[in-house]
Amino acid sequence: MLSDRLAQNLASRNIHYGWLMAAVTFLTMLATAGVMGSAGVLMGPLEQEFGWTTEQISSAIAIRLVFYGVFAPFAAAFMNYWGVRKVTLCALVMILVGIVASYFMTELWHLVALWGVIIGMGTGMTALVLGATVATRWFAARRGLVVGFMTAANATGSLLFLPLLARLAETFGWRSALILLICVLVFTLLLILMLMRDRPADVGLPRFGEDQIAPTPPRAANVGKLLVQPLQTLRAAATEPVFWILFGTFFICGFSTNGLIQMHWVSICGDFGIAAVTAASILALIGVFDLVGTIGSGWLSDRFDNRHLLFVFYALRGLSLMYLPFSTFSIYELSVFAIFYGLDWVATVPPTVKLAAEKFGAERAPMVFGWVFMGHQIGAALAAYFAGAVRTGLDTYMPALFTAGVLCIMAALSVLAIGPRPIKSSSATTLA
Repeated sequence: MLSDRLAQNLASRNIHYGWLMAAVTFLTMLATAGVMGSAGVLMGPLEQEFGWTTEQISSAIAIRLVFYGVFAPFAAAFMNYWGVRKVTLCALVMILVGIVASYFMTELWHLVALWGVIIGMGTGMTALVLGATVATRWFAARRGLVVGFMTAANATGSLLFLPLLARLAETFGWRSALILLICVLVFTLLLILMLMRDRPADVGLPRFGEDQIAPTPPRAANVGKLLVQPLQTLRAAATEPVFWILFGTFFICGFSTNGLIQMHWVSICGDFGIAAVTAASILALIGVFDLVGTIGSGWLSDRFDNRHLLFVFYALRGLSLMYLPFSTFSIYELSVFAIFYGLDWVATVPPTVKLAAEKFGAERAPMVFGWVFMGHQIGAALAAYFAGAVRTGLDTYMPALFTAGVLCIMAALSVLAIGPRPIKSSSATTLA
């Protein structure tokens, strides 16, 4: 296979194939995140063409975010059984089918079925759990940096595409934006087919930072047992208070990021007379600073107490969100917001992944993180609907922004309740 030859070629240059895996995973998450973020740009055109309200479109987006989160823990189990490559290919095909079919939709239930269910399931299998799984399987060292790198792809991809998507939708109609997404997804599918492998042993390598090739763990005897594994993991993890702290803070993380700002930012700015392309460009600026902040967070998470990092990140995000309703929404003030908010957009992910691995063990950490991530998406879904309902009922988004800011301050305080020591060994054994 091409990957075997590449692995040997890179090894002769003292480059581990894991870095190429990280790059392919980065591009995969970048592409699927672009699909996730596109809904915020398309909301206005859909309202104009079909007469759907902000609340109705937000309901479909909320359903997608729920599926996106619910599939996360099961995605980790699917990857353990069928392999990362097969699961990722299947997910991208589902997303591609959903996007292509969206070109012809005319009814609200089409939006719910395609963007809510099908794309929600597909993106759920290529979300942050994919990055956490690849980082855990391929890296024993520099894992925090790699998780930060993957997380930046997931968050930044949902923002960087927006100016171009907004320009296409404004100039040629919203369906032209779908064509761009289809091209990106097809290119990503080809990369995965050629380069992605499941584990380092598949190309004859140990994990980066280790000397011995780890044997492939035995997989579940059947699919039924496979589907039970995430539930068993949840039952064991749920006995530990740290799980609920991580779940609750990640709920707030989702509420204050992709459920609120990512989905409604263009509409929020539109209420102040800011054009869609300009609003999308500010989101892209948030994405640029998110790239810096999240990779920096991964680097910091390898060196400092992750509880203290989470406290700082949530507090700064909360303060920036509470500042926004009192601003005049000038370009200068929005740029200042984009910088501070962007640096904290998902900088919370690497410390959360590291804490999950520390408390629950490296092999089960992706599945535990999958359940924690489900909390993130439930929060995002609630924010997507809540903000849409507030905008429809009160003709303003400001109460939703201030609520998100207050919740972030609460999250900052709650992470300090996590103990400095790992959970006791008996619990870790139960999870393993």
